[in-house]
Amino acid sequence: IARDFILHDRPDCTIVVTDATALERNLNLVLQVMEISPRVVVAVNLIDEAQRKGLSVDAVQLSAELGVPVVLTAALGGKGLDRLVQTVADVCDGRIEPQPHLPQPPDELAPAVGELLPLLDRTLGAHPARRWIAYRLLEGDEQVVEHFDSRDAQGGEDSPSPPPSPLKGEGVEATTEALLRRAEALRQSLPRPAADAIVESLYKRAEQITAAVVTDQRQGLPDWQQKLDRVLTHPILGMPLMLVLLAGVLWLTIFFMDYPSGFLMGLLVEDGGLTGWFDEFFGVQAPGWLSVSLFEHLHALAAWLGVGDTYVAGFLIDGVYMTLAWVVAVMLPPMAIFFPMFTLLEDLGYLPRVAFNLDWLFRRSGAHGKQSLTMAMGFGCNAAGVIACRVIDSPRERLIAIITNNFTICNGRFPTIIAIGGTVLAGIHHAELVSLWATGVTLAVLTVGLVITLGVSAVLSRTVLRGQPSAFTLELPPYRRPAIGQVLYRSLIERTLFVLGRACVVALPAGAAIWLVSNVHLGGATVADHIIGVLQPLGWAMGLDGAILLAYVIAIPANEIVLPTILMLYLRHHTMIEHEGDKLLSILTAQGWGTMTAVCLLLFVLLHNPCGTTIYTIKKETGSWKWTALASLLPVAMGIVLCIAVATIWRAFD
Repeated sequence: IARDFILHDRPDCTIVVTDATALERNLNLVLQVMEISPRVVVAVNLIDEAQRKGLSVDAVQLSAELGVPVVLTAALGGKGLDRLVQTVADVCDGRIEPQPHLPQPPDELAPAVGELLPLLDRTLGAHPARRWIAYRLLEGDEQVVEHFDSRDAQGGEDSPSPPPSPLKGEGVEATTEALLRRAEALRQSLPRPAADAIVESLYKRAEQITAAVVTDQRQGLPDWQQKLDRVLTHPILGMPLMLVLLAGVLWLTIFFMDYPSGFLMGLLVEDGGLTGWFDEFFGVQAPGWLSVSLFEHLHALAAWLGVGDTYVAGFLIDGVYMTLAWVVAVMLPPMAIFFPMFTLLEDLGYLPRVAFNLDWLFRRSGAHGKQSLTMAMGFGCNAAGVIACRVIDSPRERLIAIITNNFTICNGRFPTIIAIGGTVLAGIHHAELVSLWATGVTLAVLTVGLVITLGVSAVLSRTVLRGQPSAFTLELPPYRRPAIGQVLYRSLIERTLFVLGRACVVALPAGAAIWLVSNVHLGGATVADHIIGVLQPLGWAMGLDGAILLAYVIAIPANEIVLPTILMLYLRHHTMIEHEGDKLLSILTAQGWGTMTAVCLLLFVLLHNPCGTTIYTIKKETGSWKWTALASLLPVAMGIVLCIAVATIWRAFD
């Protein structure tokens, strides 16, 4: 998007922000932008961090090397920003005329570029990006070729047609066709791919400029950040340290979520809170200002349905409201704890190190290394993880990341895993180590999810999404002191409340469905009893039961309500209920639960369909019902098969 804007809209000035601590790597971008537009100002940012590292940048010499204005800045402290603004104004007003010094074309491309430039002159006129366009044509860049192609490209559902090109003019079709034919012929005649020669030339020039303008006073001694990176990205130590850090984040989330969750349960769910007030509000007497509007409509609705007022009130309170309250009480606390810690690691600069450690695993599975970052986002919410897949440029690898993101345990599934690991398994074996058991079980499920993600990615990349894996440059940014205010805003407002809002919207129909199947009777039994009877054979084969499967069916909009829905179905209660500790364990063991049931349910927690929010997000991101169906049905099919296999083997050796 940025490239097309600079190329077609001819901005008055383009500011390229570079990192003073990694100038050589950043100059690659500067040189490419200068090929598109001459009106460039380079801002060398983080100059304060560079000075602390013993690096100094000669702005005057850098400007002379590049032929464009250069301003040193330290944005966090506001240093150099006024001068940057004034320099931009001078360029826009014509008081400064940049004269970019572009690197010469690579020797092996120079004849081809020289042959294409006259053709481009006849097609485009005096376009400032002629040489850049010649490079792209020699690379076979499809987007640039489409701009010149006189035929409108027709795409399918997932390949929309490109907009009309501003590069084309009237009466140049013949010249355009000759240009494209000659460019393709020259591209085929090159001894090696043009992109390799161009990149090599750019990095060589960037290295020369850096050597001329950067003074390194560190005398080759590694600083503390380099020493830390040697440990955190170590081929042997990096992965275990990553798992230890993840376990610490999970333990803190599990340990501290009980307090706010208990408060919200008391406020929103329990009889002494809003639920009891609503029951009294609807069942006894309403304030005068509401008696006309709300209660007359409630009475009219009940009469129309042929049921009592309390039936409609139960549907609204015990069904819709109670489900919404459960989602808020169960989902908000872990998100409000996990997301700030996740964002803190992001601001510190650790997440790119996670991607570095996992890159080789994803590359061997035919996926993209950045998928490790989208998985990390999925820990908070799979819908957020699907959105994060936008950072992957390749459409094929982006689809792989979207389809497999559901194998990452989101915080909506944490309560079920924690309850099983901390209550059922710990209660059966070591009740005194509840919190550690819960953390260990959660980490084990996450590890299994990573293994399955890699396996499914490998299968997809070799079958329906076959193709060449793309390369990418992974920049390890310097460790930085996080801005606490920005961390809290991004984690609590942009992430927590955004995800919670989507979950609340899709939880409303789930509440209605849960209440209806549990309270509507057919032939002397509830709808839930009939469905449980149908699902029971499959549930038994999977090591579960019909009530667990029904809970997952009606809790598709919100995974947070699976366990309370199971308890409601077990106890034939009219609304969702909460039990913890020994009481929860006694209820589950009375229903025939054992270690096999707990293990199979943990597998099904990992391998089942995405929640309603994630399904909606997958459809929005892919624009395709085909890929949405695959992403939704593949996990549940794998879960059914794997649970049946585990239960069968378990019973054979039990």
